[in-house]
Amino acid sequence: MASQKLCLIGAFVTASAIANISHGDTPPPSVADTMAYKPSQKDVEYETPKPAEFAKCKVEVERKGKVNGWIVLGPSGQTLRKFLDTDGVGGIDQWRYFNNGIEVYRDIDSNNNTRIDQCRWLNFGGTRWGIDQNEDGHIDRWKVLSAAEASREAIRAMTTGDEAALKAIMIGEDDLKSLGVNAQLVTRLLESAADPGKRAKAVMAKSKSLTLQSKWSRFDAQSPSAIPADDEKANGDLQVYESAMAIVETPGKDKQPQFHAVQIGEIIRIGEVWKLTQVPAPLEPTKDGGGITTTNGGILMEPMALAGTAASATPAGASPKVEKIIKELEDIERHMMEPAQTPAKVKVLMARRAVLLKNAIELAETDEEKMSLMKQTVDGYAFAAQAGSYPDGVDDLKAIEADLVKRSPKSPLVPYTAYRLLQAEYTVKLQAAATEENKEKQADIQKTWLENLEAFVKRYPDSDDADDAMVTLGNHEELQGRVKEAIAWYDRLLKDNPKSQAAGRAQGAKRRLSLNDQQLSLSGPGLEGGTVDVKTFKGQVVLVVFWASEYKICEEDVPQLRALYQDNKAKGFEILGVALDFDKSTALPFKKKNNMTWPQIYQPSSASQPGGLSSPIAESFGIISLPTMFLVDREGKVVNRNATITDVKTDLPNLLKAPASAALNKPPKK
Repeated sequence: MASQKLCLIGAFVTASAIANISHGDTPPPSVADTMAYKPSQKDVEYETPKPAEFAKCKVEVERKGKVNGWIVLGPSGQTLRKFLDTDGVGGIDQWRYFNNGIEVYRDIDSNNNTRIDQCRWLNFGGTRWGIDQNEDGHIDRWKVLSAAEASREAIRAMTTGDEAALKAIMIGEDDLKSLGVNAQLVTRLLESAADPGKRAKAVMAKSKSLTLQSKWSRFDAQSPSAIPADDEKANGDLQVYESAMAIVETPGKDKQPQFHAVQIGEIIRIGEVWKLTQVPAPLEPTKDGGGITTTNGGILMEPMALAGTAASATPAGASPKVEKIIKELEDIERHMMEPAQTPAKVKVLMARRAVLLKNAIELAETDEEKMSLMKQTVDGYAFAAQAGSYPDGVDDLKAIEADLVKRSPKSPLVPYTAYRLLQAEYTVKLQAAATEENKEKQADIQKTWLENLEAFVKRYPDSDDADDAMVTLGNHEELQGRVKEAIAWYDRLLKDNPKSQAAGRAQGAKRRLSLNDQQLSLSGPGLEGGTVDVKTFKGQVVLVVFWASEYKICEEDVPQLRALYQDNKAKGFEILGVALDFDKSTALPFKKKNNMTWPQIYQPSSASQPGGLSSPIAESFGIISLPTMFLVDREGKVVNRNATITDVKTDLPNLLKAPASAALNKPPKK
């Protein structure tokens, strides 16, 4: 326990010793004594020399203003530890641990009672900042916790049986109240997050891929989503990861490491802390061979008809009989979201759900009420099919579409159903062919899906979903290198639906695709303050790099970018990064960890301004994949709007040969 460790402080540094450091009366502790101290938390990677190297290490006095203490230096002069009195009260109140000379962890005694009450992971170590309120060595609550680290903490808690640690990262009633979450959603979320210790034990008891020997490897998720306040799910905007995964490493029968996916589910941001809404569960085959077990979470990101809000699940002005049915539907949906729900049980629940909705539609008194309930019916089948829990949803959607076409061919429900059928059918087929040997089949499935999207736009050009289909088609053409075809889709969207939500991204994509030979205009707030503008680098060759720390390929490119920067900066080469992390608390440590010394633009997210790939700066160029790189010559013109590292290595020598003065003095074109 932390309190037991701290009782040993007097072994080498007492309060009076700290007071006498300035007089030089206190001899420094031995290296061996300092190396006896360890972080109060176990999952810290820090540097400790071997006993045989202690003789090459040394302990020196650290004195800066009122800060006094000891600094431990390693064999190469690198910092290993710092033990400091930071407030001048007397007595060590911070224990700092380093790796490769960089601080990665800090234990803090903030109330000067010789017991640790705060724990911070820093730089390479991450962004975590935990509070140990009762000073027993266990984190009681988090002050800062990124989504990736929340997934890591969840896996650690489950594999070690630490119920308190798991509870500390689960969403709670106070959290939801602080966000102003809709009351009906609060009930469902609290039920989803209830009894985490008991549920975790049940998961661990059944799982073969998540065991006591499993170790967290990485976080795997798409960009976080922003749920606007006008969706009526909360008083303000919500920031949510929809279907996050953790990849864990588990020893196999031959003791060789095997990697498995664990569904973390929906993670929601509360201030600087991300919290889970359900207990993680590994993705592994069900006992009945019915496919992969999924947790079917995502309460906040469900279609509005499934979300259980007063504005959607219960239509405005619904009759008492309809309201009664809706409440029963909500119970069914909660059961469907239970962890490890079997396909057979889901099928029974979906059948009951269909009967209830049919009854509700017959009882509905207004066309608006009927429309809302019909959309709820369609969304339910589509969602369940795409989640993998109810593949039969595709057939049910086909039946609904056929009936609608026969009875009300001009109803807006026809294209509404057709689009969700198209998406669900594509997902189900792709999941069924998700093996290495089925690559050719996967290609055929995608081809058919794209043809169906194009047919949908042609058949239902005025539908609400046409703009989404056109953006998807444009993105695909672009990724295939067919720029002319991509621009044609973006142009059509801008012509048909200029005020749609997708229009801004289409306009940005058109701008990016037309950048070659054009002057680049790009500026924004700096990651570490101030304003960064590409115009200030006029006369230099500039590589603009859009990146995010959650994309592994971005990190893989950094060593080569760093080498190019170091070798060519003096020749007139500059890199300008555009960080698209959702949180500054993840972007800044990533920059420092990877020694990215070049300037960075970062637009912080807010209630009115989404972050990540949905941020204004990303949307202004229609960024669809990361990293995206623009190579700009000394005149400020883009020479390659879709550069790769290989492109940069090939083109940079020739671009640098152009003298800066010639570029700056060349008169502008008329």
